[in-house]
Amino acid sequence: MSTITLSPTKDITASTATLTLPFYIYAVVFASFCITIGLIWDISLAYQHRARRPVFATAFGYVLGAVTSGLFSGYYVLRLTFAGRKEEKQQSINFWKVFYGSLGALFCIWGAFTMITSAPFDDWWHNTFGLDVQILSPPHTVLLLGMVTIQFGAMVSVMALQNREGINSTYSKKTLAACFMLSSGFLLVMLFTIASEYLTRHDMHGSLFYEVAGGLFPLFLVAVSIASTTKWGATRMAAVYMVVMALLVWILPIFPAEPKLGPVLNHITHYQSFHFPLLLIFPAMAIDWLNQRLSNKASIIRALAIGAAFVLVLLAVQWPFGDFLTTVHARNWFFGTTSWYFGADPTYQYRYSFAPGNIETGVILVKGLATAIVLAFLSSWLGLTRGRWMKSVKR
Repeated sequence: MSTITLSPTKDITASTATLTLPFYIYAVVFASFCITIGLIWDISLAYQHRARRPVFATAFGYVLGAVTSGLFSGYYVLRLTFAGRKEEKQQSINFWKVFYGSLGALFCIWGAFTMITSAPFDDWWHNTFGLDVQILSPPHTVLLLGMVTIQFGAMVSVMALQNREGINSTYSKKTLAACFMLSSGFLLVMLFTIASEYLTRHDMHGSLFYEVAGGLFPLFLVAVSIASTTKWGATRMAAVYMVVMALLVWILPIFPAEPKLGPVLNHITHYQSFHFPLLLIFPAMAIDWLNQRLSNKASIIRALAIGAAFVLVLLAVQWPFGDFLTTVHARNWFFGTTSWYFGADPTYQYRYSFAPGNIETGVILVKGLATAIVLAFLSSWLGLTRGRWMKSVKR
C-alpha cells in the first residue's frame, strides 16, 4: 500500500496580510507637508510685512514641521537603540557606536536641529540689518537647508522601507507609493521656491529661466523616476507640486492682510498669492517615458536624451504659457497674476507684459538654450546616479 504524506498547511492569511505602515513614516511625511505650506505662507506674509505674524503661519509650518520630524525621528532612534529587536537593528545604521536608526531618521533629526538653530540667527540678522524679503539671505539659507534635509529624510525613510520590502511586501504597495509621491512632490515645491526669484512669469522669455530650471529640476525628477516603484514617478512628483502650488494660489488671497511698513505704493487688503506652478508635469512625463524606453542604454546617452527633452519640452509649453499669463484672460483668482508686491508701483507699464530686457531672441536665445541643455544633461546624469543610489537604500 502506498503512503501519502501530507505537508503542513501554510497559514496563507498570515503570509499575505498587509500591515499598517509605521506611524513614524506618516509623521515625517506630514512634517514635510507642514514645512512646505509654512514656507510659502511665510513668504507671502513677508511680502506684507505685517507687524505681528499670525501664530498659525509660523507654528503650523516651521515649528510643527521641525518638532514633528525631530521628535518622531528621535523617538524612533531611541526606541530602536534601547528596545529594538535584533532583526530591526540589523536593518538599521549604527552611529557613534551607540545609536541605531534609519538614514532617513538621521536626516530628519539633523534638519530639525538646523531649523531650530536658524531661528536665533534670523532674529539677530533682522535686528542688525533690518527686515528683508530675500529668500536666500544667510539665515534663510540655513533655514532652507534644514527644511530640504527634513524633506529628503522623509523621502529616504519611505524609500528604505519600499526597497527593503521588495516583491514580498508586508505593507500596502499603494500606501508606500502614495507616501513616496507626496514626500517627493513636497520636496519639488521647496526646490521651486528656493529658485523662484529666477522662475517668475516675467522670466519665461529669457534663457536664464531655462538654465536655472535645467540645472535644478532634472536632478530630482530623474532620480525619483529611477527610484520609484511606479513607471511614472517623476510625473506623479510633478503632479503633487502643481496641486500644492495651485491650491496656495487660490487659498492665500482669501485671508485679509495689509502692509505695515512703507513705502506702500500698492495698497492691498489680502495676502498676495505666490507664483502659479510651472508646467513641469510635461517634461516630467518625457523623463519617465525616456527612462522606460532607454533603460538598456548607457547613462551618458540617457542623460543626453533626457536633458535635451527636458529643456525642449519645457520651452514648448512654458514659452506660450508665459504669453498667456500676460493677457487679460489670466488676470483672475485662478492664475493669480493680479498679485503685486506692496512696494511696487501698480501702474508699472510692464506689470502684465515682458520688459524689453526680459525678452531674448536670435543668437542670444539659441546660445542660452544650448547652455540650458548642457546644464540639464549634467543634472540628468547626476540624477541617474542619485536614482540608482536611492533605489539601493534599505536602511
